[in-house]
Amino acid sequence: MSQGVSEEQADALSETTVVLPIVTRPDDTEPDDTEPGNTEPGNTRPDNTRPDNTRPDNTRPGNTKSDNAPPQSVRGAPDPARNQPSRQYSGARNRSAAARPFSRARGRHVAMSRRQRWESRYVRALLLCDLVAGSVAGTAVFALRFGDRVTTYNRAYIMLSVLLPVVLLVVLAVCRAYERRYLFVGTDEYQRVIRGGVGLIAGVALVSYALDLDLARSYVLAALPTAIAAVLVLRFVLRKRLHWSRARGENLRRVIVVGHELSVIGITRQLRRERYHGLEVIGACLPPDADGIGVVSDLPVYGTFDDVASAVGLADADTVVVLSCPELDGAAVRRLAWRLERDEVDLVVASALVDVAGARTTIRPFDGLPMLHVEHPRLHGGSRLVKDLVDRVGALLLLILFGPVLLGVALCVRLTSRGPVLFRQIRVGRDGHEFRIFKFRSMYVDAEARLAELRHLNEHDGVLFKIRDDPRVTPVGRWLRRFSLDELPQLLNVLSGRMSLVGPRPPLPAEVAAYADDVRRRLAVKPGMTGLWQVSGRADLSWEEAVRLDLRYVENWSLSLDLVILLRTLTAVVRSSGAY
Repeated sequence: MSQGVSEEQADALSETTVVLPIVTRPDDTEPDDTEPGNTEPGNTRPDNTRPDNTRPDNTRPGNTKSDNAPPQSVRGAPDPARNQPSRQYSGARNRSAAARPFSRARGRHVAMSRRQRWESRYVRALLLCDLVAGSVAGTAVFALRFGDRVTTYNRAYIMLSVLLPVVLLVVLAVCRAYERRYLFVGTDEYQRVIRGGVGLIAGVALVSYALDLDLARSYVLAALPTAIAAVLVLRFVLRKRLHWSRARGENLRRVIVVGHELSVIGITRQLRRERYHGLEVIGACLPPDADGIGVVSDLPVYGTFDDVASAVGLADADTVVVLSCPELDGAAVRRLAWRLERDEVDLVVASALVDVAGARTTIRPFDGLPMLHVEHPRLHGGSRLVKDLVDRVGALLLLILFGPVLLGVALCVRLTSRGPVLFRQIRVGRDGHEFRIFKFRSMYVDAEARLAELRHLNEHDGVLFKIRDDPRVTPVGRWLRRFSLDELPQLLNVLSGRMSLVGPRPPLPAEVAAYADDVRRRLAVKPGMTGLWQVSGRADLSWEEAVRLDLRYVENWSLSLDLVILLRTLTAVVRSSGAY
């Protein structure tokens, strides 16, 4: 570019210099055809015509040069070549973002406006839910602590109950719990709510101690945790409602996938299987030499990598997902981002990492190049001690809470079929250590002996054995399995430290013997009563999908993820999908 400019300057300097003459005219002469800004005051022009529009030279006879006179326009035959683009520039169509104005055609991307509308409605619903949670928590705790009588002592707590929802909203906003990047899916939203709640409790305790305020500890320690718990539950319910609407094809992002054919097919199948992510693939852009130009996995192909911007407009998309491919280097992705920036279309660059959550990744710039740093999963250390403590305390509380249910189920099993109430079986736990698991017996006592004759009826792939209408299951056992009541005795295993409330499915020794090397990664953590596999469909899932979900949990464990899985377990038990 700089070389072309230099050549143009050299050509301009080598041309003949044109002298702009300074003309003075007498009063009786015809005014010269000059620009209005170049005429002296008092000069008028009777018309826009001139008797002599050409002149052989740049001066007229009789004109004398004056230093203070206005310049005259250069006249002569126009030279079209001087107004043409330089030979350094090609006449081909320029596809770069710099060649196009940064303006947005009105009404062009309807999908973008539609997405902004439902996202705004969702955020407003979050604000309303948080206000309701704070108000209900403050009112309920005040009524339980002070009753329905207003006295001089508790009048200040009425004001605190009124301010609680407002303060709660401010704290959640400071913790960025309303930013859309953290909503809709994942555990970041719940982590920010919990972090904000812990900070609010600590802040109230610090202020009351520093200012020597006489606050009722029972009110503070009841109102704030109750408000945070209510916020988590309401946000979970609101998200489940969003996921159900996405399963019906509503509130979805329209996605154009950019990459090679096999990668496009793979991510399309995964996004269609997990629609709760809210990404609906509506088209693809492939490399110029791709074999699948036209249709890929029943998807329309809108062209090559150079046609992504036009594909967004044709498909009415609001998101572009770029897969890993050598043709799209950093400069190409940057130019693509410039094109999409004009219409506020989201650009998502998919990493080659598999089942690694955002909490384990950190982007660190290195000389302008973003480096993705991946941390190791937290399989040891203090976080595991916290998990063990939460598991044992939670198991003890659940045993106390479900005590009557356990007695009732045990009585039903004992009276309806011959055999023991509890079923004991050897399972493989963390690091390959075997232990004895406890469950309510849901089969007849000769179930193990009849397994060989039913092996050919297996409806599950992989190493698992599942039959939808298993003749070995008792009538009461079918109801126990439908609502997962047969697994309640596993709370004893959790209390003893052999299992966890949340984790991979506890496998049999025969299943572990058939594990591939990657599948053995499931044994890095304790097995759980529930997990991602259990809340995602249980026996309805394929073996490959079940392993993938368990490995995802192992790689991305966190307390917030455990909380989400426990909440999803409630809805999975009610649906009873895959329970047989």
